[in-house]
Amino acid sequence: MGKLAGKVAIITGAAQGMGAAHAKLFVSEGAQVVITDVKQAEGEQLAAALGPDKALFIKQDVASAADWEHVVAATKAQFGQIDILVNNAGITFAKPLQEISEADYIKIFQINQLGTFLGLKAVAKEMVAQHAGSIINVSSLNGLVGGAVGYTDTKFAVRGMTKAAALELAPSGVRVNSIHPGVIETPMISQAGTAEAVKQFAKAIPLRRIAEPEEVSQMVLFLASDDSSYSTGSEFVVDGGMSAQ
Repeated sequence: MGKLAGKVAIITGAAQGMGAAHAKLFVSEGAQVVITDVKQAEGEQLAAALGPDKALFIKQDVASAADWEHVVAATKAQFGQIDILVNNAGITFAKPLQEISEADYIKIFQINQLGTFLGLKAVAKEMVAQHAGSIINVSSLNGLVGGAVGYTDTKFAVRGMTKAAALELAPSGVRVNSIHPGVIETPMISQAGTAEAVKQFAKAIPLRRIAEPEEVSQMVLFLASDDSSYSTGSEFVVDGGMSAQ
């Protein structure tokens, strides 16, 4: 029996990259998953590959409260409950401070920070009612140490939001933790303008390599499962040793 047998999970930003890796591992461990993303074709393809009895794709803007209401309702209608939320959706950009526009800043705030808040709020009622649940907020190494303005700001906020929510929800049996990946091989880090910087950055990683998404998924699985039953309000780092320097 898998570690997530009988569990239902919502994973945002799961059409590709880390989110897709999480979804695949969760299904292999017995969970039913709701995959959300703005990338409809990729999300539908992944859900179909995982199987209609195991996965459902919903197109979602995580910065929309109405979309969150729809995702929660559709998840309950399809699978009956919500046991796990992985707030994985996020964006970044490679711009120096003086080149970041107000529109840039608002967009990264809406997806990385507001989206996480709305997800927390949307599932909390369901989890509190059942006196159980695990919420995993994907922050970043840059939620622990400095990095690019905009991205770092939101990832520190996710870390703080996690602790505040964990304290509030703990008496109801709901756990909230943050995960802090370092440099992971995903489409987000290979976007225009970042590839060369990432290549150079990898040389400074103590383990001397960029991680694969599946390595982060194993930590997410731990936090989603009962293996982490006494962990809440904490940071779990998957960064190849970067934050230890």
